[in-house]
Order: sequence, then structure tokens, then C-alpha cells
Amino acid sequence: MLSTPTQLLRLSQGQLNLLEACPRKFQHTYLEKLNSPSNPEQEERLTLGSRFHLLMQQREMGLPIDSFLEADAQLQSWMLGFADAAPEILMTASDNQTFRESEHYRTLQVQNYLLTVVYDLLIADNQQAQILDWKTYPKPPNKRKLESNWQTRLYLYVLAETSDYLPEKISMTYWFVQSEGKPQNIKFNYSTVQHTQTAKKLNQLLSQLTNWLENYQNNQQFPQVVEGSKTCDYCQFAKRCDRIQSTEEAVKDSLPNFDSIQEVSLNPIH
Repeated sequence: MLSTPTQLLRLSQGQLNLLEACPRKFQHTYLEKLNSPSNPEQEERLTLGSRFHLLMQQREMGLPIDSFLEADAQLQSWMLGFADAAPEILMTASDNQTFRESEHYRTLQVQNYLLTVVYDLLIADNQQAQILDWKTYPKPPNKRKLESNWQTRLYLYVLAETSDYLPEKISMTYWFVQSEGKPQNIKFNYSTVQHTQTAKKLNQLLSQLTNWLENYQNNQQFPQVVEGSKTCDYCQFAKRCDRIQSTEEAVKDSLPNFDSIQEVSLNPIH
């Protein structure tokens, strides 16, 4: 994964989130490619989430989806709920001025890194651009927490940097299709102030990564979070990092943290 003069290091929002949360875990996961076996329940959630993303992609491409829905009652329930909550999103534009694309892929070079994003659905016309993202875990997170997540920050930033739209003409909406009762959404309108703040934070984080990578090549480990941090409570590398909890705490924290689970992209970035 180390960069070379002819190859930029690719980074996704998930990697930026991990790098910011715990540089040492970033080292173990992406540089050393160490991973623990997946929890079966977590695997089931990821698989179901991937199926919903595929369903939405096929629908956007005009491909038949009836067989998908007939074979999976859960997907059928989510789709019916979403169609009821946001029918305007499922309507195909009647004019030729609107751009719509599922699994829309973009890249942006910043420093020696190639930032990559995949939008579940991008809808854009001559006035504005909307990024839509499907989430299939049960409970929407706190809006402020979601706003600071690198998925929100990077997705908006890259679109502003790679298009002619002013930040004020760009928005991102998360749709939580499995929310209790009916699907819920959280929308973020972008701004020039936010764009400037993201650029500053992004460049700072990437400059730190460059330094850590240089040190790593000289056999120095990436930094750890402070001892006692909650980040270590559910981390599979706690033992490797000498951050083992007491038996009672370990049992209490053994349940998977579903809020930390990243959804699988249909076009995984390596």
C-alpha cells in the first residue's frame, strides 16, 4: 500500500475515518493487512446491505428487479417503504437536462494521494447536484456525528472539487431504509465555509500520514490512541497493542458495534 513515484496511494472515506480514529489500527488494517474473522451476524447484515444496494443499482439501470423482491421479503419491505417515503427519488427524469447515475465513481488527487468516492446515486442538473446514500442499519446516528464522518466530508468535498458546482449548490442525503416505522433521511447542505474547513483538515491529516509512512519505513509504528480510550474497547487489535481490558469489561463489550460497521461498496476500492 506504500506509495511509489509512479503510483499514488488510494484512500477512501473508510480509511480516512480509521486513520483519524486510530493511526495504529490503520497501520494494522491497511499496511499489514491484518484482520480478524467476521462476526456471522455482522456478515449477514453486510450481505443484506449489499443486496439492497444492488437492487437500487439495477432499478436505476432499468433492469428488472421483481425476481429480487419476490425472493427476499426483507428487501421487498424496504423497497416498498422507500417508495412510499421518497417517490420523487424513484421517478426517472422526463427531461434530458438531468444526470442520474448509480454507483457513480470519482477520484481526486490531494498531495500524493488519490481520494476515491462512490456515490450510491448522483442526481445533477444545471442548478444543483444531489448525492444520495443508502444505509441499511437500523438506527440513524446523531446528525452531528454523521456530519463529522469522513464519508460526508469527503463526498461533498470531492464533488465540489471535480465539478463546476458551487458548494452551496451541492447536498448529500442519507436514507436509512430500515429505520423503525418508516425510512428516515438526514440531509446536509454544503457551503464554501465547510469546503474550506474540509480542505484544511484533509491536508493536515494527509501530511500526518506522509510523516507516519516515512517513519514506518524506518521501522517506527504509527501512533496509538491514549490509553483507556473507548476506541480500544471493541478493537480486534487490543491485545497486539497491549490494551487488554478486564474479563468483565471484555464480556460486556463483546457485542458488535453496528454503528462502526462500514457498508460494502459494489465497486470495492483496493
